[in-house]
Amino acid sequence: MTTTAPPAEGVAPAAEPAPRSGRARFHPLTVSSVERLTDDAAAVTFAVPDGLRDEFAFEAGQSLTLRRVIDGVEQRRSYSICAPAGSAPRIGVREIPDGLFSRWLTREVRPGDEVEVQTPTGSFRADPSRGGRHLCVAAGSGITPMLSVAATVLTNPDAAVTLLYGNRTTTSVMFAEELADLKNRYGARFELVHVLSREPRDVDLFSGRLDADRMRRLISLLVPLDDVDDVWLCGPLGLVEDARTVLGELGFPADRVHFELFYVDEPPPELHRDEPEAAGDASAVTVVLDGRTTTSPVARSVPVLDGAQRTRSDLPFACKGGVCGTCRAKVTDGEVEMRRNYALGPDEVAAGFVLTCQALPVTDAVTVDFDA
Repeated sequence: MTTTAPPAEGVAPAAEPAPRSGRARFHPLTVSSVERLTDDAAAVTFAVPDGLRDEFAFEAGQSLTLRRVIDGVEQRRSYSICAPAGSAPRIGVREIPDGLFSRWLTREVRPGDEVEVQTPTGSFRADPSRGGRHLCVAAGSGITPMLSVAATVLTNPDAAVTLLYGNRTTTSVMFAEELADLKNRYGARFELVHVLSREPRDVDLFSGRLDADRMRRLISLLVPLDDVDDVWLCGPLGLVEDARTVLGELGFPADRVHFELFYVDEPPPELHRDEPEAAGDASAVTVVLDGRTTTSPVARSVPVLDGAQRTRSDLPFACKGGVCGTCRAKVTDGEVEMRRNYALGPDEVAAGFVLTCQALPVTDAVTVDFDA
């Protein structure tokens, strides 16, 4: 039995999880170019050797996880791919104050450098063969997967895309030229709406924060939802929740709304159990990965992933914030509690899957299967 947090309020699963044809692996890739996008953002493109082309083939909306060792500790970060499917993998990065990766990628990495990159992952993906009309809503660096989605689906002449894109000012807009090029190339099939929170626009509706009220007015005026096949959301948690609320109020089906979070700014909620945890209480946690089973003691105040990593350094992870879903595993014995969940859908939770980075062991023995 597992006790888990339900999907976050107002957040829908991105899509059904794709079948796993093999676990994602890290490979050293050479940086082929670094392009300055704004004062605090850059696009980094990787060269893929011929022998790895199939492994690094990606679908629109997927992401890459990068890893590096900092002060003796392995760190990982996931970044959405911003290139159209079929091209070289490229990520867009906005610098975060004191960020372990973002400053390195935007200020220090140069063409010719080698970076450890994991093969593409993620169930946030768009199929260009379906055509249809798509609504994309993004804010800030949330444009990265949207650029991939729009540029890919528009290659189908039966597809159309409307993009609502929120930023502070015109100078903070990532990929401004590429978005303009898409508009020039596809004309009426690509409708682009810039919303600026700190810069006046000629149209009042396009000036201000892209919040629930503004989204409601923009969608009602510009986007006939009856004709929309899929909605794609990417941005901070507040934007995703606002968009989900508005779309629900307007009657759009939740199973056709796909989302990706790039940052969650609230800490995990504290768990309150009926009985206090005794000092030194621990569970025997068994992990199954790539057919190999390992058991180790894990304190009940420590997430399963962190505790098990002391004896299994090969366990998959990326954000450790309950957002990316990389550490997903199935509880096959015992009980855990998740502190937060922004990655798993209701069906996955019901089937016993958890985010091991957020799962605290509850029973004396717990088994989690990463191969499930």
